Amino acid sequence: MIDVTAADEASDDARARSNVWRLAAAQALTGANSAVIFATGSIVGATLAPDVSLATVPLSMYVLGLAAGTLPTGAISRAYGRRVAFIIGTFCGTLTGALGAWAILHSSFWLFCGATFLGGLYGAVAQSYRFAAADGASVAFRPKAVSWVMAGGVFAGVLGPQLVQWTMDIWPPYLFAFSFVMQALVALVAMAVLSGVDAPKPAAADLHGGRPLLEIAKQPRFIAAALCGVIAYPMMNLVMTSAPLAMKMCGLSVSDSNFGIQWHIVAMYGPSFFTGSLIARFGAPRIVALGLALEALAAMIGLSGISVPHFWATLFVLGIGWNFAFVGASALVLETHRPQERNKVQAFNDFLVFGMMAIGSFSSGQLLAHYGWNAVNMVVFPPVLLGLAVLSMASFAKRRTKLRAVEEIPDPSI
Repeated sequence: MIDVTAADEASDDARARSNVWRLAAAQALTGANSAVIFATGSIVGATLAPDVSLATVPLSMYVLGLAAGTLPTGAISRAYGRRVAFIIGTFCGTLTGALGAWAILHSSFWLFCGATFLGGLYGAVAQSYRFAAADGASVAFRPKAVSWVMAGGVFAGVLGPQLVQWTMDIWPPYLFAFSFVMQALVALVAMAVLSGVDAPKPAAADLHGGRPLLEIAKQPRFIAAALCGVIAYPMMNLVMTSAPLAMKMCGLSVSDSNFGIQWHIVAMYGPSFFTGSLIARFGAPRIVALGLALEALAAMIGLSGISVPHFWATLFVLGIGWNFAFVGASALVLETHRPQERNKVQAFNDFLVFGMMAIGSFSSGQLLAHYGWNAVNMVVFPPVLLGLAVLSMASFAKRRTKLRAVEEIPDPSI
């Protein structure tokens, strides 16, 4: 007798595997978008901006686009399916490259900021690739699907900075102009890859029902998860966006900063192959705490010197810390909602993270220009300590709840 359930799962996994390879390739190609922007944004900004304190505004506009695109991406995916959202995202990526190159050629700072904002919208869509990989897959295959798609981020860490390295001097004296032309072409390739993704709309049961969002957000576990995500990502972004310009201000080469960003991105995504296993073994709170501690360690390295190895080590350790802290915080969020609540809770969490990232990002240029690289690193410590404290309190509250529940169980011998 044929096991219908097993046959259905095998069929679903065959479709999921086909999607995974496309989404992993798209992750690598889309990651090149953010890598090009982060490797060049503050340097181009310093060249085009009316004041050097505005140098990191293009990077802040990217983060603002990332925040602004999170909720619309979810809405489009629910209404028309993920593939439509993917195509719209890659179209924004193509416009990013075209407008970015045009802005550099015509020395337009604000047009360049508009280009990076579109890049942020593209990045917001890319945040959903890993979730799309798990859609329709069996429970056993979902972790592998997510891991394989995240692996694309490792290749993005190599592709993006190398793309900048190979193309930055092709149109002298317009540094990086041709890099953005190539970025537009890469986005078009990603569009072709994603057009073949089989991504059905979410089930109706996943779109409605559940508790009010405010009730969910008041849980100590959710507060800790959201706060740690809000700390982990913005602090990483603050140091990462400032590093290329800080290296230039210290007399180091663009090639040195490209290499540092490249290995930073590899460090961000490489641990994803085993972060899930670490969370399963030790628990999400411990992995989040480790990640936050590593971000603090990266800041300490940044404070210890301004040589090339110091910058590279700072960026590498920062990337690993971000992975542990952010993936762990995301796992904590999954513990706070029911299946029918996942869309609104996950979207709300991402909106908080990227919204706070956008606010903090606009101050990074001012911080670096007026107070220097050391001040950028010093800012990391207070939020990290706050995150560790709230995480400890939430874990303590959960233990007390479990203990109280055990005490309330009647003794069967009475």
